[in-house]
Amino acid sequence: MNDPRDIRISEYNYTLPDERIAKYPMAQRDASKLLIYDKGEITHTVFSDITTHLPEKGLMVFNNTRVIQARLHFRKDTGALIEVFLLEPETPADYEQMFQTRRSCQWLCLIGNMKKWKTGRLKREIMAGDRKVCLEAEHKGTKGTSQCVEMTWDDDTVSFAEILDACGELPIPPYLNRESEESDKTTYQTVYSKIKGSVAAPTAGLHFTDAVLEDIDRHGIEREELTLHVGAGTFRPVKAEKISGHDMHTEYVAVRRHTIERLIAYGGKAIAVGTTSVRTLESLYYIGRHILSHPDNVTDNDMHVRQWEPYEENGDDITPTEALEAIVRYLDRSGMDILHASTKIIIAPGYNYHIVNRLITNFHQPQSTLLLLVSAFVGEDWRKIYRYAMDNAFRFLSYGDSSMLIPGNREQE
Repeated sequence: MNDPRDIRISEYNYTLPDERIAKYPMAQRDASKLLIYDKGEITHTVFSDITTHLPEKGLMVFNNTRVIQARLHFRKDTGALIEVFLLEPETPADYEQMFQTRRSCQWLCLIGNMKKWKTGRLKREIMAGDRKVCLEAEHKGTKGTSQCVEMTWDDDTVSFAEILDACGELPIPPYLNRESEESDKTTYQTVYSKIKGSVAAPTAGLHFTDAVLEDIDRHGIEREELTLHVGAGTFRPVKAEKISGHDMHTEYVAVRRHTIERLIAYGGKAIAVGTTSVRTLESLYYIGRHILSHPDNVTDNDMHVRQWEPYEENGDDITPTEALEAIVRYLDRSGMDILHASTKIIIAPGYNYHIVNRLITNFHQPQSTLLLLVSAFVGEDWRKIYRYAMDNAFRFLSYGDSSMLIPGNREQE
């Protein structure tokens, strides 16, 4: 395996005119275009016809995370507007517990206009259903690159989930260059979203409708779900000249034992819906390796995949099935039904895919880690794919069109 750390991000650039960025979704989700890259050949169709290009049997894996209304605004007595952007829960650290919390909680955040908020508590009155609630925010200090903010409110019948529903704003991508609108609350969620926690949507899933999912079922293709909560770091550009200087953000994942068993049943191979599903599935391989290295002494560190870990391993002597079976045995020994883990994995040219053999994904920003992931999957043909999309009026980025990538070397495994 080649080490990608010397890759220059400038080698993964292309011209993306602003008018090619989809500022709004299609009125009908599955009416978007679908580019098909099949072992070097490129065609396109409409997304609603995706099942005609899927194998007769296979396992599709979806990320069921749900975007939260993570932007909160407060106005100081001076008139200064302060934005508190929720990144990940601090106390309690568990997402599910966090949204059920009453009275107070702490989040790691980004703070907009922080120079205007040196000290003191920010306050605003909101209506949570039919109840008037006073919400307060207090800056508690810095943790890493984030700010710790404590939220308190004066009604213990109201959960934090209800607080966000009442006054939070959906954090649509910054490159849309517009404020979020009421319609985004629906269109910037997948139809199968369930588990709250993301600050960005797994956008490859935005094209699926109930009708498309039913068509997939009719074709005998099995569907499984996992959860990766997408962090704000997904929008962070690579500013370093070489990607060795880019620090990937940590993302938290949860995968049910049943899903891992279904992956094993399919020989450790899956069709990934979106790059977040890719990152989760490929991280499972390395977590399985950790467990196999010392099965009787598994620690929290074994539940985390380091950024450069795939390029530091000595070969691929463990099969995907062996890695997945190790996870199932670990869950059995621990009496758990869900694997909770985290990953900083960076997938770039030189990476050897273990589990994903087809990828459904949107078109990504120039010089981004997501474009590196696509290039690792299809090689230098990413240029041909993006040139075809440009020449055929495809719409780009989160609300844009879709692609299904089928590299020959992955299909033959």
